[in-house]
Amino acid sequence: MRSAALAAREFVSAHRRGLATTVAILMAGFGVTAFGIAPLAPDAAELPRRLVTESVEPEGLKGQLEALADADLALRRSETTRASDTADSLLRRLGVVDAEAAQFLRADRTGQRVLNGRPGKMVSAELDDEGRLQTLVARFATDDDGSTTAPSRFQRLTIQRVEGGGFSARIETAALGASTRLAGGHIRSSLFAATDDAGIPDAIAVQMAEMFSTDIDFHRELRKGDAFSVVYEALTADGEPITWNQGTGRVLAAEFVNNGRSYQAVWFGNAEGKGGYYDFKGESKRRAFLASPMEFSRVTSGFAMRLHPIHKTWRAHLGTDYGAPSGTPVRSVGDGIVEFAGWQNGYGNVVKLAHNGGRSTLYAHLSRINVRKGQRVDQGQNVGNVGATGWATGPHLHFEFQIHGQHQDPVKIAKTAETIALDASQRPRFAQWAVAMRTQLEAADELQGVAGSGE
Repeated sequence: MRSAALAAREFVSAHRRGLATTVAILMAGFGVTAFGIAPLAPDAAELPRRLVTESVEPEGLKGQLEALADADLALRRSETTRASDTADSLLRRLGVVDAEAAQFLRADRTGQRVLNGRPGKMVSAELDDEGRLQTLVARFATDDDGSTTAPSRFQRLTIQRVEGGGFSARIETAALGASTRLAGGHIRSSLFAATDDAGIPDAIAVQMAEMFSTDIDFHRELRKGDAFSVVYEALTADGEPITWNQGTGRVLAAEFVNNGRSYQAVWFGNAEGKGGYYDFKGESKRRAFLASPMEFSRVTSGFAMRLHPIHKTWRAHLGTDYGAPSGTPVRSVGDGIVEFAGWQNGYGNVVKLAHNGGRSTLYAHLSRINVRKGQRVDQGQNVGNVGATGWATGPHLHFEFQIHGQHQDPVKIAKTAETIALDASQRPRFAQWAVAMRTQLEAADELQGVAGSGE
């Protein structure tokens, strides 16, 4: 055994080079073989295929008709109430053929609310296959939210057919839903023309003017090329866009670039919906005095010299005239106490308010006075309505602002009035909210750029 192993080692030593060459050739051969086999895999397109077919017989027409006959069909229609509607005309538009339902809408005190009050209620009806009413639901503004800029609730009136005949009616208050919309535009002639071009409702344009009223005089300081971006709420009732208040809620954030200077405002409030507008530094946009005693409107005569419309002489006009339809609400520009409420010669019906710091405001030519002497009023509270009493050539409000008996320009006073500070404990939560709103404003700004470029 020992001699055989020794002989083998001697053979390998003597033929080392030849053996190495042989092994290399064999390994190379295996490599070539592996390379050559791969392309020989079968082509999927050439694999055998088998088509399986199965005849499916549809259910006979008779069976389908029987199934439909057994099904309970419910037809749904939606409409909006009109000022001229009667129970019959509304039900007719809804496709309802039901004299009993029409009589219920006329006679039931709760059911009458479908047609009573403001038109524009959202009404949906569920009918059976014979056109008889099964359920009618009306959705409309609450009495306190219908005319505000930020409604939060709606009323739902439900009328249902009951077993044994007749109907029942109930009314409840529910929370509105909200989705966020982004928009932007450029000023070419006026604010409302620009918002119309951008598809922004007037209610949102008015809110923007209010938000920035102490920064920008929208009557005199707008420039062609000014730009704005806005984030606002679109409101829904049970998932359907509401038809009142132009379907909008509150402006959540806005930016306005006027004459090259940028102004921002963001809404910040608590769980109860109370709050106000602040810039991104947390400084309140609300000041001790509003810039105007009415919502954004047309100024017909500013604080300056003018030709008196009755006496035809040039006189200093120590106030501001706001042209508006008779009956337009007039609000207090600041917290105060009613110093005078009554008739005052050429001013007609007048309300005069005393504010702190020797300041006072006067509201003249009113058609109606809604406060009394000695009453305490809050900023924004209604004090009367526009009229044409006294020496007035037409419906308008004459407004004056005085400090220690000296007349002042109310717009300048509003811009320099003290602000309301944000509580320090709320600043961390405000900072988080402001970041989120800034991001959405930037997205709205991009939309504005696309609209402005005509793309």
